[in-house]
Amino acid sequence: MGRKDLVMRNRRCFSPELKRSMIEELLSQTSTAAQICRRHNISSGLLYHWRKQYARGKFGNEPTKEAALADRVQQLELLVGQLTLDKELLKKALKHTLEKAETREPSFSGTSLKESKGGASS
Repeated sequence: MGRKDLVMRNRRCFSPELKRSMIEELLSQTSTAAQICRRHNISSGLLYHWRKQYARGKFGNEPTKEAALADRVQQLELLVGQLTLDKELLKKALKHTLEKAETREPSFSGTSLKESKGGASS
């Protein structure tokens, strides 16, 4: 049996209720982070990771307003990135289409397609 097997077998599983109670104890300042970590034999990094999850409502609690807004900002940033990529792709496709059309029909009633603004002529 290798070292990895020993590490994986010793991994503990904490219930969401226990995590929530530890974080609420931390937030109420009845105990310090160090005291909670020593009592439950966990790292401070894990405790602070749980605190972030708690703020987002991952333990059956209401998410904090700041965490909900941060999640919404992240979603909107992803959407803006996707729309930017879509826009650039459409620009390239339009440019490519216009270049192909010009090589096929060098003149279009006296003006090129690039010069033409489209729409009804008056």
